[in-house]
Amino acid sequence: MFTIGDFARLGRVSVRMLRHYDATGLLHPARVDPATGYRHYTAAQLARLNRVIALKDLGFTLSQVREILDEKVTVEELRAMLRLRQAELEAAMTAAADRLTQVEARLRSIESEGHMPTNDVVVKSLPSIRIAELRGLATGFDNVAAVIQPLYEELFALLGEAGITPSGPGVTYYEDVPGSGILVHAGVQVAVPVRDDGRLRVVDLPPVESAATIVHRGPMAAVLTPVQTLGRWIDAHGHRSAGHPREVNLECPADQNDWVTELQAPIARS
Repeated sequence: MFTIGDFARLGRVSVRMLRHYDATGLLHPARVDPATGYRHYTAAQLARLNRVIALKDLGFTLSQVREILDEKVTVEELRAMLRLRQAELEAAMTAAADRLTQVEARLRSIESEGHMPTNDVVVKSLPSIRIAELRGLATGFDNVAAVIQPLYEELFALLGEAGITPSGPGVTYYEDVPGSGILVHAGVQVAVPVRDDGRLRVVDLPPVESAATIVHRGPMAAVLTPVQTLGRWIDAHGHRSAGHPREVNLECPADQNDWVTELQAPIARS
């Protein structure tokens, strides 16, 4: 048997924590000396201690940990819980990183107010293009990124299954859905017949007579500044916005800092 200090060192936990686990019924000592009150543990109890720590680190409360352990959770079940928690944490980290990028973009827009360069804005007409697309609903632009990425992953998987090869860049556009949020269209240019199988749609985007365009370099989480540059240019030149800007992905390498995206905002005379 091990003293509580020796057992704590073996389990890489504190003596205080072991006493807490004893008090809450999570891990009782194998033996308590009736004369001194000293706690003693066996090596076999390391298995339960490891499960307690693993489940606690997965985000379960101590009461939940006790319930799970009382149901004799297996190593395979613990592994499945770990994979699920890992995916949740990775998603949370990605969302947090996106929020930080958005805050930085908002700060840059604030800092550049009053002296945003607008000479990079180009007005041009947009031809009709044919795209294969999937659609998904976002509650707002703050969670558009979480909707777009899985849409594109599914889109390219479906195109591969159908033997369809993209013929041009990706195109993302948006529609307002009053009371629900924003309908995200994640598409890519193709040269196949129009179709609609309920999920994958091949559609023709109509031509746009006049659009104010600007090129954005960097991740889409930092797209706020060029979007607001377009808005200021549209207002300063006597136009009005005729819809959300399209996003045409000109270059999409692995490093999002090297992405090149053209924003195309439909405009009309005020």
